[in-house]
Amino acid sequence: MIDVNDLRKGVTFELDGNLYKVLDYEHNKPGRGNATIRIKARNLRTGATIEKTFISGNRVQDVRLEYQIVQYLYRDGPFFYFMNTETYEQPAVAAEVIGDAAGYLKEGMEVKLTFYNNEVIDIELPTSVDLKVTQADVAVKGDTATGVTKRVTLETGVEVDVPYFVNEGDTIRVDTRTGAYVTRV
Repeated sequence: MIDVNDLRKGVTFELDGNLYKVLDYEHNKPGRGNATIRIKARNLRTGATIEKTFISGNRVQDVRLEYQIVQYLYRDGPFFYFMNTETYEQPAVAAEVIGDAAGYLKEGMEVKLTFYNNEVIDIELPTSVDLKVTQADVAVKGDTATGVTKRVTLETGVEVDVPYFVNEGDTIRVDTRTGAYVTRV
């Protein structure tokens, strides 16, 4: 058991038989009385987000997690296949676990999988990934005076807002946490 004061962004805990990962954490200490801890957490099995408030001194069940660095191989229907580069095991991960990260997965990319009781419950991508632009509108001369952006489609199918000077065939760097354009590579 861990005290709710130890909950921070990224901590995984068990509550009412469900696994949660803390997305946001706020500690509030009023003038008198106990402190309150308000968290926003994501259920790692269903993907649902909850907001929960705890009183200082409450406890939640901590969990023992295992991590593996794996290489992304391919997608086959509802499953994504990875390979552990040390043991050559190939875990299959359901699309529900991957979620929005699927738009940033590129063959050969290394990611970190989180396991709980030999079940994959979460994926951690690198902070940025380089992807090729497969579809982009042509910029019109004179439209670049202000910070105008356009929507482009990348090789994985995800769409990103980029500056007008980015063209089809360019490779760009995208922040996987926010989905925002970083730079042209």
